[in-house]
Amino acid sequence: MENEIYEKAQAILTQRRMRAIDENDRRIQEINEKIPEIKEINNAIFNSGKELISTIISAKGKDISQEIERIKALNLSAQDMSRNMLVSNGYPADYLEVKFTCPLCSDTGSYNSRMCSCMKQLCGKLMAEELNSNAQLTLSSFDTFKLSYYSGDDYFIMERIFNYTRSYAAGFTPSSESILMLGKTGLGKTHLSLAIANEVLGSGYSVVYDSIINILSNIEKEKFSYSHSTETLDLIMDAQLLILDDLGTEYESKFYNSTIYNIINTRLNRNKPTIISTNMDFRQIAERYDERVVSRLTSMYTCLEFKGSDVRVKIAKQNVHQK
Repeated sequence: MENEIYEKAQAILTQRRMRAIDENDRRIQEINEKIPEIKEINNAIFNSGKELISTIISAKGKDISQEIERIKALNLSAQDMSRNMLVSNGYPADYLEVKFTCPLCSDTGSYNSRMCSCMKQLCGKLMAEELNSNAQLTLSSFDTFKLSYYSGDDYFIMERIFNYTRSYAAGFTPSSESILMLGKTGLGKTHLSLAIANEVLGSGYSVVYDSIINILSNIEKEKFSYSHSTETLDLIMDAQLLILDDLGTEYESKFYNSTIYNIINTRLNRNKPTIISTNMDFRQIAERYDERVVSRLTSMYTCLEFKGSDVRVKIAKQNVHQK
């Protein structure tokens, strides 16, 4: 998948670059028509560049430093004149400069002979989209979460959890706190974690959402493959928000347990938020996982204990009565 992702990212950057150049050509044509004097100045800048190249080529060992400085001074003077004329005619001084999306690499994907940070971010986003599509997500929303399915003390507990998660999503930053959602099946953990994912994605952040089983399975396959890839592990470590569903449903193995600890610990050390949901309670978590995992989940995550009875059963009964 790595080559496919890289090629897709490179194609997107190429499109960005071509759009920026086309837009710049349009602005140049506009200014040439409205302010002909600037066209003459820009022609002089172009010709000074040609003169500089010609001077260097024909030097043949001669000291041409003064001539080069003279040409450079004329070029800079002409550029200043062009910018001043743009401003005096109501345009920004940089109106004729190409506006690339990434000013570091000019949308080429390479900076200082290395992969540019914009290329890394784009590859990460595309890989996250690929993983999320494989998980067949149906993003939920806070608007479709119904507190009316809860009653008594459970209602007030779930109201607090609902308000907390909605505020969390609205104020999300890449250094937001991590969350552990606990509770029996059918109480809304998946719904609210997906609602958070929906809001955070809409704010432009990268989100990786999948079941713990799928994540661990992908990591295991890549690690023990011929290429020893770390693609999935790198992706979930770099994601601005990682959401792991159904902790505790994975097979018990030393590799899986150590990988879970590695994910939790590394993201905490990098100050990157993770949301983990589980049908287990604190006692079951303590019985199943290493003390280091338990310690981090209970002391460094915001723990939300979901209460009530299975909402899906209530919905099913309601649908039967309505028929």
